[in-house]
Amino acid sequence: MRIPGTPAALFASAAAAVTALAALCGCTVQPPGPDGKHGLPVRIRLPESRSSWPAGTAPAAQPAPRVLWSPGDRGPAVRELQARLRQVAWLFAGPTGSYDGPTEQAVRGFQGKRGLPRTGATDAETWRRLVAMTRAPGRWELYPMGGQPAAAADPRCLTGRVLCVSKTSRTLRWMVDGRTLSVLSVRFGSQYTPTREGVFTVYWKSRHHVSTLYDAPMPYALFFSGGQAVHYSYDFAARGYAGGSHGCVNVRDEAAMARLFAQVRTGDKVVVYW
Repeated sequence: MRIPGTPAALFASAAAAVTALAALCGCTVQPPGPDGKHGLPVRIRLPESRSSWPAGTAPAAQPAPRVLWSPGDRGPAVRELQARLRQVAWLFAGPTGSYDGPTEQAVRGFQGKRGLPRTGATDAETWRRLVAMTRAPGRWELYPMGGQPAAAADPRCLTGRVLCVSKTSRTLRWMVDGRTLSVLSVRFGSQYTPTREGVFTVYWKSRHHVSTLYDAPMPYALFFSGGQAVHYSYDFAARGYAGGSHGCVNVRDEAAMARLFAQVRTGDKVVVYW
């Protein structure tokens, strides 16, 4: 039987059919070469619609990075986070060890600057980026305004009523018969006006004292060695360990110093040690 049409038309029609069939099968036919022959089909994968995936076989979404710390968290890890944020000038207060509003705002700004989701919570990816840009903070970067743990009490502090002052941890323990009743962050004199070390006694209490030598207020002063005293310091409260005293033991928590002043008696022991 004779099929109508020219051989060229018939060949083109057949080629189109083959190409269509190849596409349906996930293949594509190579165009004819210089000799007029087609190369071998190349297999390609056609995109699938979501509706064609069998139940339960759809590709899983990339999991979000694990959240390490978020608003409301507290502890030394949060303190380190805050210290590192201070190093890159995203946080200016603290560290406090509490994941507060300024910390959340600082984290959100850091994330946005680096193209991360601006959640304000510190996830694993945010922490990785921050660690890569900063160094491990030193002890006094972590506690520039106090709040550090106290050192072990000196053996001389374990009997009687004692103001037990550690220069190593920059803390004062108020102790009675070996029991710690309170712990306060303190700072000391500079290398030119050092705080004396040794065992002393409180010889004078002066609630509204003003230094005649430096014309500076010394509220709740407990004098223990010459002109050196344990007292509240406005400068310590404002600047933390960025400053120093003229030899006194400065306390930055006024309410805590007021309570201590009320409890300490003239004649109580003072131990200042490393």
